[in-house]
Amino acid sequence: MKHPINPNAPRGRGAGINPPNRFEDSARCPEIDESEEGIAPLPTQLFVDSSKTIIVRNDSPDVGFSAGINPYRGCEHGCIYCYARPMHEYLGFSAGLDFESKIMVKENAPAQLHAELDDKKWHPQVIALSGATDAYQPVERRLQVTRRCLEVLCRFRNPVVVITKNFLVTRDIDLLSELARYHAATVVVSVTTLKPELARVMEPRASRPAKRLHAITLLAQAGIPVGVNISPVIPGLTDEEIPAIAQAAAAAGARFAGMQPVRLPHGVKDLFAQWLETHMPARKDKILNRIRAMRGQQLNDPRFGTRMQGEGIFAEQIKLLFSTACRQAGLAKHAPALSCAHFMRPNDKQMPLF
Repeated sequence: MKHPINPNAPRGRGAGINPPNRFEDSARCPEIDESEEGIAPLPTQLFVDSSKTIIVRNDSPDVGFSAGINPYRGCEHGCIYCYARPMHEYLGFSAGLDFESKIMVKENAPAQLHAELDDKKWHPQVIALSGATDAYQPVERRLQVTRRCLEVLCRFRNPVVVITKNFLVTRDIDLLSELARYHAATVVVSVTTLKPELARVMEPRASRPAKRLHAITLLAQAGIPVGVNISPVIPGLTDEEIPAIAQAAAAAGARFAGMQPVRLPHGVKDLFAQWLETHMPARKDKILNRIRAMRGQQLNDPRFGTRMQGEGIFAEQIKLLFSTACRQAGLAKHAPALSCAHFMRPNDKQMPLF
């Protein structure tokens, strides 16, 4: 089936196409108003997510946590390379424009989180906030689902690692600082590029690079362990920036760094290829060929053990560049360990009546 292609992405959106859902026989192309000024913005729609639980389990050996919470499904940031895009297809949407304009909101997440942490079956462990879509995407400013989840985590003193590319995380420094007192909070700020013009089209609604670096500074000044995630590294496009990002993050106050090469599962490969054709056609073949060289001549390698690292000469070069950059910037390659020692259930503080 031929993809419905918009010659340019709607203003403020990353994807230029809405590819078919791989589980459905038909495809929906969103209605986009065009005017003399160009393609009009595509409005964000919010939907209630009726999931019965909030803590999700992960058994992948490639991921450093086994429990996570995702207050939202879909992400307004619109990062064109986002590996979470295909997850929207399970909801009957597209991995393209639907992913960044049709957002599922877990309104009951704080209450569900409280109930699950209060259950005696819960074994205290680090929770990732979040492992898929960004918990601090723009709609969070108004809805505050993530903040209310952090309030619950503070109440239980359950350790959390926050992963985001939005300056909005600094709004919750009060809660994160409280958890940090018990060695129960770490924040990882993702920085893909330092070039604002590239970030504008590649990650249209995420905070600009300078704002992310400022977020690192504010978090560090508040005593919250903070690191930088130089991810995803796109060979032939952003790999050359690894040393500069490491130096800038360290200067801002980052203590550690992580890195993963780009991976393009399912429909993301078509979205990314179309984005390259639109924004940098002269470099398209070079970039895609380098990704293939790292992924067994494919644009994605789903195998555990290699999907987060890549293989081949370009993958090895990126690893070496990252290791050297971390050493020169004084960044550790692992986050500090978090502690579950202070976990407590609020009701446990009450003395029995008899």
